[in-house]
Parts: sequence; C-alpha cells; structure tokens
Amino acid sequence: MTQHLVSIRRPEPSEAACRFLEGSHRLYIDGDWVEGEGRTIAVENPAREQCLAEIRAASVAQLDQAVAAARAAMAGHWGRTSGRDRGEMLQRFATLLDARADLIGEVMTLDNGSPLASSRMVVKFLAAELFRYYAGWATKIAGESFTPTIGARPDTDFLVATIREPIGVVGAIVPWNAPPGMIALKLAPALAAGCAVVLKTAELAPLVGQIFAELWEEVGGPPGSFNLVHGYGEDIGAAMAAHPGIDKIAFTGSTAVGRRIVEAATGNLKKVSLELGGKSPVVIFPDADLATAIPTASMACYLSTGQQCMAGSRLFVHRDIHDEVAEGVAAHARTLKVGDGLAPDTVLGPVISARQKARILDYIAIARDEGAHALLDSAPIDGPGHFLGPVLFTQVTPGMRIEQEEVFGPVLSLIRFDDEEEVIADANGTPYGLSGSVWTRDIQRALRVAKRIDSGQVGVNIHGAMSPETPFGGNRLSGWGREFGREGLDGYLKTKAISINLGAKP
Repeated sequence: MTQHLVSIRRPEPSEAACRFLEGSHRLYIDGDWVEGEGRTIAVENPAREQCLAEIRAASVAQLDQAVAAARAAMAGHWGRTSGRDRGEMLQRFATLLDARADLIGEVMTLDNGSPLASSRMVVKFLAAELFRYYAGWATKIAGESFTPTIGARPDTDFLVATIREPIGVVGAIVPWNAPPGMIALKLAPALAAGCAVVLKTAELAPLVGQIFAELWEEVGGPPGSFNLVHGYGEDIGAAMAAHPGIDKIAFTGSTAVGRRIVEAATGNLKKVSLELGGKSPVVIFPDADLATAIPTASMACYLSTGQQCMAGSRLFVHRDIHDEVAEGVAAHARTLKVGDGLAPDTVLGPVISARQKARILDYIAIARDEGAHALLDSAPIDGPGHFLGPVLFTQVTPGMRIEQEEVFGPVLSLIRFDDEEEVIADANGTPYGLSGSVWTRDIQRALRVAKRIDSGQVGVNIHGAMSPETPFGGNRLSGWGREFGREGLDGYLKTKAISINLGAKP
C-alpha cells in the first residue's frame, strides 16, 4: 500500500449553508412550492456520512401535475414570451448565479463531496456562462426561405419558409457529480429555445436544484415554465421517460440507465438526448512535452476523484517513455491531498457513496486478478467518509476489464504502445467514444491521430477542454446528440416547413 496525503481538517459549513440546510426542501410545480408525496430521500454528506437533509420525493401524480403545468405554460404566457424577454431572463439568472456562487458551490460540496474551489468554479465558469451564452441565442432562432426546385405543380410558383419552434415539454434528468453545471446544461438551452422544463435531480445530490428553482422564481419565470421534482430513478425517472406528456428527455448518466430511457421513450416516440459513460484515451507520444503531459494526464483521470464522464482513465504511453511517465504520474498523484471538500487543502474529495466505493474496490481487485500491477495503490483512510486515494495500474493490456469498463473512480490504467496504428486501434477498442487527447509536438501526427480517434471530443496537448461554444457529446455507447454550442440549442428545436402558393409562374 502507498500512503497518500490526507487532509484531516473538517471545517464547519457556513451560516448561510446551515440556514439553507435547515430550511424546507420541497418540489416546485406550476410556480408553487409543494411538499412531496413520495418516498423520503435522506441526503448524505459523503465526506462525513451524515444526513444533511430529508426530502420527500414526488409522487407519480405530482409528476403528472408538473407535466400538465409545463404544457399549460407552453400554451399560455411562456409560449408567448419573446426571444428578447427569454434572453433577458437568462441574463439575469446568470447574474444571480454569480452573486450566489459561494452558497451554491458550498451546497454542491456538502451534497457530493467535491472540493469547494472546484464547486464554485462549476457555478461561475460553467453554469453562469452557459446561461449567458444561451441568452444570446434566444433572439437568433430563425428559419430560412427558398424556392423549391421542383414544385407540386410545374406551372405554379412556390415559396417555402421554415420556422424553428420549441420542441415542447422537456424532461431533464441530471447526475450527482456536478449539479450546477449539469442543470444549466439542460435548463439554459431549453429555456432559450422556449421549451418548458420538468427537472428531476439526482437522489444522491438533489439540493442545488432547489436553488435553481428559487432563482428562476426570482427572475420572474412564468409558472410552469420550470418545474422541479425530486425522486428516485427507478420510479420518478422511469415515469418521466415513459410520460406521454413529455416531448423530449435530456439525460446525463450511466449507459445502463440510458438504455432503459430509450426503451421507455418508445411509447410516444419522444426525442431523447443522452450523455453517457466514457473510457477516454490519453495518448502520449515520445516527443510530447512531458512536463505538461504528465500532471495533465494525472488530473485527467483523478479530477473529481475520477467521477467524471470524460475522465482520461486509459493512459496510452509509448514504450520509449513508459517508465518515465509512469513514475511521473505516480509522483504527481501522491501530492493530491484527499479529504473533506470544505477543507481548503483538499484536492480529491470522497466518492459519492458506500455503494460506489465498494464498486470501485471490486474493480481494483479485478485488475489485480487480471495481472495488472498497482504502481500506486489506495491506502485506507481513517475516519468517516467514502474516501479513496488515487490508484495507478501498469502492465494493463487491451481487453482487460479494467481497460474496457467505466469504473467512475480514481483508477488509472497505463498501457504501453509501439506505433501509431496500434494505439489508434486500441484507443478505439472499447464501446465508448466520449473524449480523449493526443500529446505530441508533431502537429501532423496530432491531427492525424485526433481525426481517427472515434470520440465526440478530442484534445491536442490538452484534455477535456470545455466551453459554452464547443460541442460536446459521445459516439457509440457514450450517447446520442450534442450539448454546448449551437448544436446544444438545436436539440430543443424542431423545424416546420410552410409551402406558400404564389400563383401561376410569370
């Protein structure tokens, strides 16, 4: 076992966070705060294994009410709200996110264990910026017009005009690993497009959703335009996927749940966008700038304690530099302090739950059984909390389960390679295709390899670069559709063609 640095500090939450936790936590339906009628959700702080709050989940009847409210909003005031007014609401929302970033970030940290600095960055540099970006798009949704080359009647002049309309009522289902960013990624483009939203938070980290509903109320969002329900995936999430009143499901989460959503959505053939799992490759060639590549490769996997869909959990290193990179990543990982997210020196918080910790430990045991060598192993950490330090396996070969399956924890597999063709084949050798990166000073090789890696996003000498303008999404088992950018807005719009008879051709 290799001992990791452990932060022993456990600061107390701020007064503002305590007031929020001690308040009521309810559903937001049709502009009203209502008590849930479903099962109780005990919200745990994973760093302390303490109950933060209890929330009553929505019943299926309350979900029906939320969907009905959303449909009424589309037919009423919200449906008549101009793009200019929608954009202004989103701009005000972004300003409020900035103003409340400290509180929202702290609630996220208490909810899922993330280091506080990272949580606040998610609020300010992801969530708020997404609202600003899509606020600008709200006034730029437009169709086109054209003269068809062959009309229904050769002697008649026609003009075709297309208009872009909101897709309708959106059921947004978000994960627990970065709630402010994940909520914004669904809410901002959907509202900009003019859709009404029913949001279901993750039962493991539901609290931030309440703050978003409070802010939407504060900016004057019409009743029914945004509705918040809490609940477990197997009941409320499943009911949303099958609900005939929902026109689209926007989901981020596991591939297994994504499959079930697709199956449930066939009832009314609702549209579905899925951002699912990943097993992203990081490829380092011998001529790479190792002073940058090594720490970046380390954080590409260990950031958020490995609980991120685009984690670079497969590190492909050329044989000539294998040992140097392996030792460098291990040395960097040993400097990452593990601890309570509220402690300012914490870099890696806990994993989300005892169940997830047990799952990760199972994968670590599987890797050993398959013949992988733990160059860096996770030492036990005393005290409460679902903590795991970073793990680095060498002697991993393509096809091992640790190389093929998403662990969603701080476990990095290092695979050596000899040539470009070999590493491209192995990088594409899993069912996933979400992210990846290529590290080399040779720009021709960088672009050549980046083009052939079958992922929705590939970085050159950077991993996981994200911005509101840059499309993001997966291929194969990593999902359907794209988020961020213009593509992220398009997923909430539908096109209508109107053919106009102009009379006889002159």
